[in-house]
Amino acid sequence: MSHQRKCRLCGADLEHVFVDLGMSPLCESYVPAEKADAMEPFYPLCVYVCGECLLVQLPPHVSGEHIFSEYAYFSSYSDSWLEHARRYCEAMTERFGIDKSKHVVEVASNDGYLLRNFVAAGVPCTGIEPATNVAQAAIEKGVPTINRFFGEETARDLKAQGLQADLLAANNVLAHVPDLHDFVGGLGILLAPGGVFTGEIPHVLRLIEQNQFDTIYQEHYSYLSVAVLERLFGQHGMELFDVEELPTHGGSIRVYAQATGGPQERSPRLDAVLEAERRAGLHSIEGYLGFDAKAQECRYGLIEFLIEARRAGKKVAGYGAPGKGNTLLNYCSIRADLLPYTVDRNPYKQGKLLPGSRIPIKEPEEIFRDRPDYVLILPWNLKDEIAKQLEEIKSWDGQFVTPIPSVAVF
Repeated sequence: MSHQRKCRLCGADLEHVFVDLGMSPLCESYVPAEKADAMEPFYPLCVYVCGECLLVQLPPHVSGEHIFSEYAYFSSYSDSWLEHARRYCEAMTERFGIDKSKHVVEVASNDGYLLRNFVAAGVPCTGIEPATNVAQAAIEKGVPTINRFFGEETARDLKAQGLQADLLAANNVLAHVPDLHDFVGGLGILLAPGGVFTGEIPHVLRLIEQNQFDTIYQEHYSYLSVAVLERLFGQHGMELFDVEELPTHGGSIRVYAQATGGPQERSPRLDAVLEAERRAGLHSIEGYLGFDAKAQECRYGLIEFLIEARRAGKKVAGYGAPGKGNTLLNYCSIRADLLPYTVDRNPYKQGKLLPGSRIPIKEPEEIFRDRPDYVLILPWNLKDEIAKQLEEIKSWDGQFVTPIPSVAVF
C-alpha cells in the first residue's frame, strides 16, 4: 500500500498528528511457537486528524485483504458480547417489525454471533464475512454466510441476485474499512426501499475522554465522530436519523441511517450527541491536539507499575490477547520479563505468541495453577465479566489491574 497522506474522506492533505504510538506489528497476527525466531513486519502507528473534515485516521500501510482474509478474532468467545447481540436482535425486531417476511443482512458478520438469533427466529438472513476461517465457523453454526469483502461491487452483485436488506447491520467494521466511500456506497445499494441501516462504531469522543489509545492499530483505519458520519453518509444518498450511546468497547455509538428522505423521523438523541461533540471541542482541530501527551503518561504509569511489581517479587499474568492489548504492550515496550504470559479463552490463540512482544498465550486454567499476585486485564472493556470468571483469585489475595485510562488496581 502507498503511504498516503491524503484524507480518505475529503482528500485534503494530512498535516496534524493526533497521536504517534511508534512502530507496531499487525495486532491480530499471532505468532506460531515454531516461528518464534522469525522476523515480523512492523508498521507506523502515527494517527492524523484532517484539518478540513476532522476525520481521525491512520494511513493505510497494509491492505484490508492482507489483514482480514484470515482473522483471529471470534466474537462468540465473549459472553457479554453474545448477550449484547441478543438484545440488539430483540430491539430491532420490536422497533422495525422484523419478521419472516423481512431479510436481515450483516456485513462483517464474523462467526455468526448475531445472526444466529435471527436464524433461531426463522427470519431470513445473510452474513457477509471476508475472513475465510471465520466465515466457515458461521456456516457450521447454520448461519448463511458469503465469504467476500464488502463494497459497491459486492452490493451490486447481491442486488442483481434479488437480495436486499430490510435491516442492514454492520457492527465494529466501519473503522476497519480503508475505502469509506466504497463501503458506505455499497450500504446504500444493498438497502431495500424503506430499509434501515444500523452500525456500531467506537466513538472517538470516548477514545479521547478515556485515553483509549490502545484501540488504535493497523486494523482500525478511521476513528469516527457522529459529525463525520453525517457528512460521509450524506455523500451517498443516506441520512442518519438516530444514535444510541453504548458502553461496549469502552464507549461506542449505534447509528441508524436510511435513504435520504426516508420514513423514519429524526431523533432528538442525534442532535444531543452532536452537541456533546461540539462541547468537547470536536468541531475544531484544537479539540484533537494534546492527546499524544495523555498516551505517553499512561505508558509511563504502566511500565512503572510492572517494574515495581517485579522488584518486589510479585508475579503478574495477563488476561486476554486482544488487538488493543498488543498495541498497548508494543507501545510500552513490555516483553515477557515484565509480563511472562497471558491467557485467552480462544483456542485459536492458545499456544501462540503475541505479535511484537512475543509473550506466550496460554489457556485460562494457567491462572489457577500459577496463582499470580496481579492479573493485568488487557481487554479492559470486559473487566467486569473477566473479574467474575476469575473471582477465585481472591482466595490467594490476587488482584486485578486495568491499564486504561491509567493504571488501576482492584
